Amino acid sequence: MFANYLIGLREGLEASLVVCILVAYLVKTGNRTKLPPIWLGVGIAVALSLGVGAVLQFSSAQLTFEAQEALGGGLSIIAVGLVTWMVFWMRRTARHLKAELHGRLDEALAIGTGALVATSFLAVGREGIETALFLWSAVQATNDGTRPVVGAALGLLTAVVLGWLFYRGALRINLAKFFTWTGAMLVVVAAGVLAYGIHDLQEADILPGLDNRLFDISATIPPDSWYGTLLKGTFNFQPNPSVLQATVWALYLVPALFLFLRPLRPAKVPVSA
Repeated sequence: MFANYLIGLREGLEASLVVCILVAYLVKTGNRTKLPPIWLGVGIAVALSLGVGAVLQFSSAQLTFEAQEALGGGLSIIAVGLVTWMVFWMRRTARHLKAELHGRLDEALAIGTGALVATSFLAVGREGIETALFLWSAVQATNDGTRPVVGAALGLLTAVVLGWLFYRGALRINLAKFFTWTGAMLVVVAAGVLAYGIHDLQEADILPGLDNRLFDISATIPPDSWYGTLLKGTFNFQPNPSVLQATVWALYLVPALFLFLRPLRPAKVPVSA
């Protein structure tokens, strides 16, 4: 549940910040009449994200077991790729996100209403589709359709409240540090999702080595115990992973964390003659 709360909070806060920046800029520049297209784009993006989640859930129920596992494994890997790209992108752009969005909004204002709708739709829709994919993967991994959804919903609700507080000027935090630490935690969560995606592909007979276990501590950490459920729900921990699962987990987690946590190089400033 914590992992899904974290993904809901992280993705939701990014979307909330983007919307707050767009709305604040339009209000500040005297373009209040351009706010409806922004909210229309947000509404379309939310509807599309919910539609993607519904299609994944109901269409997968009609498939055979092997097809479900293949679909779950493939989408888990895609979700990990999207989330990894997102956390690295946000770490690079968090410091100048406002200026970048202002530039895009100026271009959209010059083009017309459709461009405003597209600007807010693309900004929010990307986060929504990533959340839908990651949440669906979590539901499939935990075989629990309640706690992952509740966790993500609480995270999104928290993000909306924080976004409103940002807009009102009542909250000031270092966004660069916030996205760095939450991004590092998401990398750890994504490693677990990736490992479980490999497990799904092994169960679908697409990848070999399902019975080649690296270790088995099921007696020490029973999967149905409260702490086993907590570890699985938070990190997709499996007490009896295959060698391939553990190898892929390590090959993703170690370099991803190293690259993500290393200091950013300062931007080069051109020196005039």
